[in-house]
Amino acid sequence: MPFIVDLTSANVTKDYRSQEKGHYGGTILGLRLMAERTPAGLDAFDPEALLYVAAGMLGGTAAPGLAKAVFLAKSPLTGVAGEAHALGPFAAGMRGAGARALAVLGRAPRLSYLLVEGGEVTVHDAGDLRGLGTAATTDALRARHGGGARVAAIGPAGESLVRYASVVTDHAYAAGRYGLGAVFGAKNLKAVVCAGDTPAEVADPEAIAALTAYYRDSLATNPLAALQAGLPGFAGWADDPIAPGYASVRNFSVPGAPGLRVPSARDYDGRAVSVAGSCPGCPNDCLKVYGDRSGGLGQEAFLSLGWNLGIDDLDVILAANARCNDLGLDVVSLGGTLAFAMECAARGLLPGGPAFGDAAALPGLIEDVATRSGALGDLLAEGSARAARRVGRGAEAYAMTVKDAELPCFDPRPQPGIGLGYALAPGGPRYDALEHDLDFDPVAGLAYSFPEAARVGAGVAPAHDLDEERGARSARLLRLWSGLDALNLCVFASTPTRPLTIDHLTALVTAVLGEPFTLEDLLAAGQARLDGMRAYALRESGGPLDEALPARLHDEPVTEGPHEGAVLDRAAFERARAAFYAELGWASVKGGEIS
Repeated sequence: MPFIVDLTSANVTKDYRSQEKGHYGGTILGLRLMAERTPAGLDAFDPEALLYVAAGMLGGTAAPGLAKAVFLAKSPLTGVAGEAHALGPFAAGMRGAGARALAVLGRAPRLSYLLVEGGEVTVHDAGDLRGLGTAATTDALRARHGGGARVAAIGPAGESLVRYASVVTDHAYAAGRYGLGAVFGAKNLKAVVCAGDTPAEVADPEAIAALTAYYRDSLATNPLAALQAGLPGFAGWADDPIAPGYASVRNFSVPGAPGLRVPSARDYDGRAVSVAGSCPGCPNDCLKVYGDRSGGLGQEAFLSLGWNLGIDDLDVILAANARCNDLGLDVVSLGGTLAFAMECAARGLLPGGPAFGDAAALPGLIEDVATRSGALGDLLAEGSARAARRVGRGAEAYAMTVKDAELPCFDPRPQPGIGLGYALAPGGPRYDALEHDLDFDPVAGLAYSFPEAARVGAGVAPAHDLDEERGARSARLLRLWSGLDALNLCVFASTPTRPLTIDHLTALVTAVLGEPFTLEDLLAAGQARLDGMRAYALRESGGPLDEALPARLHDEPVTEGPHEGAVLDRAAFERARAAFYAELGWASVKGGEIS
């Protein structure tokens, strides 16, 4: 039952959807509302565009893997459905305040925020918060509504309509991708505040307690869970060298030895602000906070703001990540856009542009983009694809994007399933859309996860193989993780590589909802979410979807190391694409166009 909020009139109503099955109050319901309540072709910044924020029926429950909230709208970056998830306590705050979902329409006549309290939603003036970062905004709203209030806020980047502006919850937990913060800004919506601490009800508390105890014990036995729980954390890249071709270096232009330093674990000593208590009810503290209280460190930050820019100074990277969160900037798109500008400058296409490796210039670049200051800041606030079209002269070749969204920095050349996910996921490229190919490699993989992957038809195979089976396998993994997203289940706690196996996940959902839940139900939800996102993308595109990876990934192989020679062969990629589509029951694709 979402609250329908019209910011133009400040009118709030309820839409009773509890009789509809299979949406779980999350992304699937949000997509239905977007399709029903908005016309095709509506600009993402139009007042009548719909913004959906939801904990859903499971998010915010005090249990392992149930801390996610979803933010969904037409993306001003991609033009299709943009979905971002926030970890941390915000989902629990929504449930504690008496709301599972908000559908926000209209545009407030002045800068405003929404207050959810006691099962009611009201609109309040936020004029005094204009220009504040997400941390100061959160502090001000907690001073007004109680120190336990949970806050999702935008910073100057959202107010400035930077196309990849993020929403940041409770200081450190970003819903980063696809420009949802700019949608907030276009609606004159500074924040959503949730005040209340009523716990989400569960049908079987004893089962939840048993699952929590199991998860806590697994931190000592599951290698990825242990990595997440320990220091510096799984986002704290440290000690082990990164093989050439595994990650983007200088805008994916260096397929050989990076010539950059990996920090040691000791380099993180003394820099942590918080290492515990990230997600209520979950024993694992995956997301560490470094630098300052805005420095929630996601796994992509080190690569996006570091190696992709030719920078390996950890202090600079951690400070940049924290500043991006406070300003409300997605680190992935910012890093990709700055890397594009750096390569264009190096090639003479952007005179006076930034240079790879110039760590001293990074703070100023971040500020300029977030506030659209100067010609360069305003250009790069549009994202690399739009900037490339304005620069011209072949600059499009250096925009590492699909659907105008910057690629995450995990290089798909040695992991073609990741490349298929980047290209074909209907919402745009995301690194956590499906598990990495290397995890299921018969030599380098995580053997304990092989049986779990096999249950959804993702068998063991050499990571570099690119064939029809890779296409079908990748689609099956995408469907599985899409089911997790549809229910607001945390992928960093879940199958096939983390402690919550398929059986644990189905038991968890059953324990919360009090109704039998099966693997088939999970996969059906994943398919429904993918189908809904694809239908919306087709509606909005009016033609073939952009599913082309940057040419560099097809033409420039990895030149050394264990992945030497890895490249995405075009013909093999097209065959894998067809198998991917066939597995999901979608229309066939030829040459990137739907037939």
